[in-house]
Amino acid sequence: MTGRTARRRVLRVQAGNGAGAPREAGPRADLLAVEEPLEIRLNGAALTVTMRTPGDDIDLAAGFLAAEGVVASPGDIAGIRMCDENVADVTLAGGAAAAEGLRRNFLTTSACGVCGKDSIDAIRVRARYDVSADLVRVSPAVLASLPGRLREAQRVFASTGGLHAAGLFTAEGTLLALREDVGRHNAVDKLIGRALQDGHLPLAGRVLLVSGRTSFELAQKALVAGIPVLAAVSAPSSLAVELAEEAGMTLVGFLRGTTMNVYTGAHRLSV
Repeated sequence: MTGRTARRRVLRVQAGNGAGAPREAGPRADLLAVEEPLEIRLNGAALTVTMRTPGDDIDLAAGFLAAEGVVASPGDIAGIRMCDENVADVTLAGGAAAAEGLRRNFLTTSACGVCGKDSIDAIRVRARYDVSADLVRVSPAVLASLPGRLREAQRVFASTGGLHAAGLFTAEGTLLALREDVGRHNAVDKLIGRALQDGHLPLAGRVLLVSGRTSFELAQKALVAGIPVLAAVSAPSSLAVELAEEAGMTLVGFLRGTTMNVYTGAHRLSV
């Protein structure tokens, strides 16, 4: 099986204070986060390819389909098998006809992309859970503690510095699950896929913390999984904020130290 890290020899250079030769240069070993393609198939037919860090690939395939609104429970998937280390074949309980219809729809929406109000409304219709009705409350102190807890649990990131992380927490700050990947969207799909297979969707009362920024895509995935609170250490996009506001989700950004920006759903913060 492909590993999650790869070792490579690099030239370590330290620049001097002025012009001329570097002050110090020498070879050293460096660990890199592995990036490889994963092809997701439905009933043996290709659906999509995503670049990911190997590991938790069955969770990734299941989470991708859940985030796309294709499946909502473990019973919707008849089975997932790894054909080789970079191919996951998913068999839907609905059979080949359902899979073929999905392939045509997915290829169409992927080609068009996400564009404007109509697309946001379509995402809300596709979401099966009403996060606006979730009564969970989270204290700012708990939110402020989450990035540190996530970093402590990131074993691969600590050795490479090249992976994004997604962590699922309780409102009290207990880490329930962590996934890492070169793509933050893949890390979230891996979390959602594990929850789907364990029968834990919707993820009511939970907090999703992502490293980096929050895009529309990440807000969409959190909404489809029924997560009421989404937090990130960096900035959200305008469309992510718009989707979170319309859906009734709490969206927190720039979660650093003891400060944070609450973009939507401030009523859930028990201040």
